Amino acid sequence: MATRSKPKRSMTGAGSRLARIFRLGVKELYSLKADPVLMLLIVYSFTFAIYAVATGAKMEVENASVAIVDEDRSPLSGRLVDAILPPYFRAPQQISAGEIDEAMDSGRFVFVIEIPPKFEQDAIAGRKPSLQIDIDATAMSQAGNGASYLQSILMQEAVAALGTSGGQPINLVVRARFNPNLQSAWFTALMQVINNITMLSVILTGAALIREREHGTIEHLLVMPVTPAEIMLAKIWANGAVIILAAAFALWAVVERLLGVPVQGSIPLFLGSATLYLFSVTSLGILIATASTSMAQFGLIVMPVLIVMNLLSGSTTPLESMPSWLQTVMQVSPSTHFVALSQAILYRGAGLDIIWPRLAALVLIGAAYFGIALARFRKALLAAG
Repeated sequence: MATRSKPKRSMTGAGSRLARIFRLGVKELYSLKADPVLMLLIVYSFTFAIYAVATGAKMEVENASVAIVDEDRSPLSGRLVDAILPPYFRAPQQISAGEIDEAMDSGRFVFVIEIPPKFEQDAIAGRKPSLQIDIDATAMSQAGNGASYLQSILMQEAVAALGTSGGQPINLVVRARFNPNLQSAWFTALMQVINNITMLSVILTGAALIREREHGTIEHLLVMPVTPAEIMLAKIWANGAVIILAAAFALWAVVERLLGVPVQGSIPLFLGSATLYLFSVTSLGILIATASTSMAQFGLIVMPVLIVMNLLSGSTTPLESMPSWLQTVMQVSPSTHFVALSQAILYRGAGLDIIWPRLAALVLIGAAYFGIALARFRKALLAAG
C-alpha cells in the first residue's frame, strides 16, 4: 500500500507546481497588461512595423521618377516616351536640356533620357543615333535594375517602330552620375555614417537621462538653480558635440582615406546640417526616455523606432518606391529630410540654395519634438520631486 501512495504524492506535488507556475504566469500577464508602453510596443511590432517595412523597403524598381529631354519631337520619340509606364516608372516629365543639371543635383529624378535632334531621321537612315540615359546612381537599388529596364523598353520600342529585322537601330548610352562605376561602397559608406548619427543621437541622450534617474542624481539636479529646458539642452549639446566630432572623423579617415570614397560636397555644410538634425533626434531620444521606466525598456522601444527610421528614410530604398501614404507619414521623421539633404550635399555637391527646404523642415520637426519632450520631462521631474 505504501508503494502505491508514493506516485500519488508525486503526482499531487507535480500538479501543485504546475498550478503555481500557471498562477505566476497569470500574474506576469497582469503586470504586462498594466504596462501600456510595452503593450503598445507589442502591438506596434506585430502590426505597423511589419507592414511598413514590407511595403516600404523595396529593392525592386517601382515608381522611379523619369524626365525626358525630347529635342526631336517626332513620332518615334513620342512612342519611346509613351512606352515608359507604371508600375516600374512614373509618367515621364518633359524638361529642357538646360534643366538637366539642376534636376539631377536636386534629386528630382532618378533617370533623365536625352533624345537628340533628328533622332527619328537618323534612325530611319540607318545611322544608329545615340540616346543617352543619365542615372542618379545614389539610388543604388534602382539605378542598375532601372537602367536595364529602360534599355530593354526603349530598344524593343525602337525595333518595333522601325521594323528592323536584325541588329540594334539605335545606340543607348548610359551615364551614371555621382557614382560612375556603380560601386556599392560609395553608397553604403556614407549611408552608414548617416544611420549611425541617428542611432547614437537617440541612444546617448535617452540613456543619459535614464542613467540620471537610476543613479538617483536627478534629485541633485532638482535642488540646483537650473530649469528642465537647461538640463535638456545640456544633454543635447554635450552628446551632440561628441557625435559631430566622430562623424567628421569618420568622413575624413574612414570614408575618404581608408575606403577612397570621394565626397563631392561641402563637409562643413553637412556637419552644420547634422547639428540641426541632432537637435531633432536627441529630443526624440529624451522623449522616449521619459516614456520608459528602465534602461531595458528604453532599449526595447528604441530598437523598432530606429529600424523604421533607417529603413524608411530613403537610406536603404528610395522614398519614391514606397506607397504614397507611407511617404506622407515619413515626412514627420527627421531622418527622411536628413538623408535627402545629406545625399544632395555629399553625393551631388548641392549648396544651401537647394537644401534649405529640408533644413527648414528639420527646424520645425525639432521644435515640435523638443516641445513635447520638454513637457514630459517637466512632468517626470515633478513626479520625482
